[in-house]
Amino acid sequence: MAKPIVAVVGRPNVGKSTFVNRVSQRPEAIVHETEGVTRDRTTHDAEWNGVEFILVDTGGIEALSSDDAFSGKIREQAELAIEQADAVVFLVDSKTGITKEDEIVAGILKRADTPVMLAVNKCDTVSQDAYAYEFYALGVGDPYPISSQHGNGIGDLLDDLVKLLPSLDDDAEDDMPAVAIIGRPNAGKSSLLNRLSGQQRSIVSDVAGTTRDVVDTIVEHDGKTYKLVDTAGMRKRTNISEDLEYYSYVRSERAIQRADVALLVVDSTVGITDQDQRLAGMANESGCGLVVLLNKWDLVTTPERREKLVADINERLHFVTYALNLRISALTGRSVERIWGMIDTVIANRSQTIPTSQLNKLLTELREFGHTVSQGKQQLKMNYVTQTGTKPPVFTFFVNNPTIVTDNYERYLENRMRERFDLTGTPIRLKFKKKAQ
Repeated sequence: MAKPIVAVVGRPNVGKSTFVNRVSQRPEAIVHETEGVTRDRTTHDAEWNGVEFILVDTGGIEALSSDDAFSGKIREQAELAIEQADAVVFLVDSKTGITKEDEIVAGILKRADTPVMLAVNKCDTVSQDAYAYEFYALGVGDPYPISSQHGNGIGDLLDDLVKLLPSLDDDAEDDMPAVAIIGRPNAGKSSLLNRLSGQQRSIVSDVAGTTRDVVDTIVEHDGKTYKLVDTAGMRKRTNISEDLEYYSYVRSERAIQRADVALLVVDSTVGITDQDQRLAGMANESGCGLVVLLNKWDLVTTPERREKLVADINERLHFVTYALNLRISALTGRSVERIWGMIDTVIANRSQTIPTSQLNKLLTELREFGHTVSQGKQQLKMNYVTQTGTKPPVFTFFVNNPTIVTDNYERYLENRMRERFDLTGTPIRLKFKKKAQ
């Protein structure tokens, strides 16, 4: 059984993200004074009294008359989160009292039949706790006066919350691979997530930059479980004018750093851009596997344009030639099913351990071939090689003088290793140590 899920819901600007950050003890949820900042559901690991659970920070559920073009979709996302949750924390604002939006949320919760904890936020002093009692009128249970900013009352709320949660199988998520969906704004990342997960999990819009936070969703496919991470559309740092976009950029970097596999979604109607190159480089540096997906392939109608796109992958992404690539349409579903097999291939190759005997057999052949490097009168001699790490694979060569090794020679060794062993989709790391005398 996976970790229990706790959905945090409420109208905009009542402090949901501040509450999530306080409980998870990590500044992961974007906190901003602008209403409606959190549009999609975002997930965060949390623990209280030894009980582990996942907090889902939802977008604010707004009144139907709202002018926000996203309000209807945000409401759908929050309702979906409630349906999937084991318990709900309903946040309201003590300083504004009961609003029309609070009544809408309460109505949704009453229909959902999910255990509810009513948290009256912004009770920053003991004297303000009395403001909580008017919220009995919502009819969703006893109000808990809290202050997400200062932490007042959070412990009492969590003590009762964890009693509502089902027990956890500690081994359920230990081996769950994380797959980060990365790419430029409006490349089709959220559409791909929805297609892979089989539900409208992330808000899809033709407005670039719609997804601001990182969104995690757990998906089971052919008996295997994966964590899919839809990242905010990343732009160059020089183009990030608002602090809000900067926070999203940082969150996306973290998503790549903790991923096992990155799916780089490229807009085929635009082609490989400098930003795509930078994202591929970021994935390579982080050590996660890489699959390049040429999305919107159905919109590329001429053979010349298609040939140019394929050639651009080889030219502009030459530093990640190990990456798998696939032509897809997230909108129509073309070839999307094939992505799962590629993910599995990359995960297996990234986790594999190559026997030392096979590595040294290759090393013997390389020595016999005679290609090496030298510095002055000293020539590089490689004595032994062994694998010293996985995820990604790390290979350590014991040599007479590590300082002689050049970048070109290291690339030569990597190419020879990839020819001999199946390292498709994964970066590898080569280390050189001086042989002990």
